[in-house]
Amino acid sequence: MAGNIEKIVLAYSGGLDTSIILRWLQETYGCEVVTFTADLGQGEELEPARAKAATFGAKDIRIVDLREEFVRDFVFPMLRANALYEGLYLLGSSIARPLIAKHLVAIAREVGADAVAHGATGKGNDQVRFELAVNALDPSMKIIAPWRQWNILSRTQLLEYAEKHRIPVPSDKLGEAPFSIDANLLHTSTEGRILEDPAEVAPDHIYRRTVDPIHAPDAPEIVTIGFESGDPISLNGKAMRPAVLLTELNEIGGRHGIGRLDLVENRFIGMKSRGVYETPGGTILLAAHRGIESITLDRAAAHLKDEIMPRYAELIYNGFWFAPEREMLQALVDRSQTFVSGEVTVRLYKGSASVISRTSPCSLYCADLATFEESSIAYDHHDAEGFIRLNGLRLRSWAARNRQ
Repeated sequence: MAGNIEKIVLAYSGGLDTSIILRWLQETYGCEVVTFTADLGQGEELEPARAKAATFGAKDIRIVDLREEFVRDFVFPMLRANALYEGLYLLGSSIARPLIAKHLVAIAREVGADAVAHGATGKGNDQVRFELAVNALDPSMKIIAPWRQWNILSRTQLLEYAEKHRIPVPSDKLGEAPFSIDANLLHTSTEGRILEDPAEVAPDHIYRRTVDPIHAPDAPEIVTIGFESGDPISLNGKAMRPAVLLTELNEIGGRHGIGRLDLVENRFIGMKSRGVYETPGGTILLAAHRGIESITLDRAAAHLKDEIMPRYAELIYNGFWFAPEREMLQALVDRSQTFVSGEVTVRLYKGSASVISRTSPCSLYCADLATFEESSIAYDHHDAEGFIRLNGLRLRSWAARNRQ
C-alpha cells in the first residue's frame, strides 16, 4: 500500500481525529503528508492546528483564509435559494465541504501529491461530500478515507490510539471528552455523546455562539439589511464585504439567542442523526431575504423557487454542489434575483428574527391595488365574479359527479 502513494494532502482541522489520522498516514504510507486547514471563520482553532501539525512532523503546513470566498461564492448563492434541508437546517457544514475539497485538490496539484485524505467517518455525510467534490474536480485523484480503512472501530479505540502515540486528547468545559464540533462563519454544529439520545435535553454548556433566548436582552434590537440582486451588501446603512457582514450579524444575533436548532435529520447514507446547530447571522439573513423577495418577486416566480428549494437544498446536503443539476438550478435561482434589491428591517428579540418593514426601488407592491379604500387605479370588483366562476367550474363538475 505504501508504495502506491508518494505524497498526500490531508484536510486537517487540528482536532483529535485528524491529528490521529496525520500520524496514521505517516506510519501507514511512509510518505510526506501535507496538511491543509481551511480558515472558514473558526478563529481560535487555527494556530493550535498549525502547532499540532508541526509537532506531528508535518513539514508543509497550509492554512488558507477562505472566509470571503466561503461567504461570497458558497453561502450567498445558497441564500439566494432560501435553502433549508428538511425545512429547517441552514446547511452550515454541508456548504463548507465543497469549498474545502476545491482547495484540497488545488493544493494537491500544486505540490504534486497523488492522493488527498479526509477525516470523515464511515457513518457520516461528510465522506460523501468530500469525495463527490473531488470526483467532480479531479477524477484521477486518489482518495484516502482512514475511517473506512483502519482497524479503529470506535471512539474508545481512537482514544486508546491517541494515548499510545502520546497525542493530546482535548476536553470540554467540564473536563470530559469533547463533543464532535464543526464551526465556520455560517454556523456551529455539535454532535455526539448525550446528543445521540434524542430524548435527552441538550445541556446548556454546549452552546458556543448564542445565549439562551430566555436570558437574551429584554429590549429588542433593530437591524436593517441592504440587498442588491439577492445578495446582502449593507448593514444599518454601512456597506460591508460578505464575510464582515455575516460576522457582524453573528455577533448581533448571538446575543439575542437567534438561530438555535435542535434537529434529528436524515443522513444521505440512510440513518437518522441528531445535531444542535447555531446559525445566528444566517437565520437573520434568511428572514431578511424572504422579506425583500416578498415585494420584488412575481407570485409564480416566488412559488417556483419554493418548489425547487427542497431539491436544491438536498443536492447540497448530499454533496452534489459541483453536479450539473445543482448548477442548472443555481442558474434559475440567480435569474430570479435580478430585481431583488432594497432594504429590509428586522426586529431581533429573544430568539426570533421578525421582518417589520421592507422597501425596494423594484417593488411590485402596489398600494392602490391592495387598499381597502377607494383608489386611483381602476379595479372592477365585478371581474372577480367571472374569475371565481371559471376557477370553480371543475369543482362544480367534480361535486356533481360525486353526488350521483
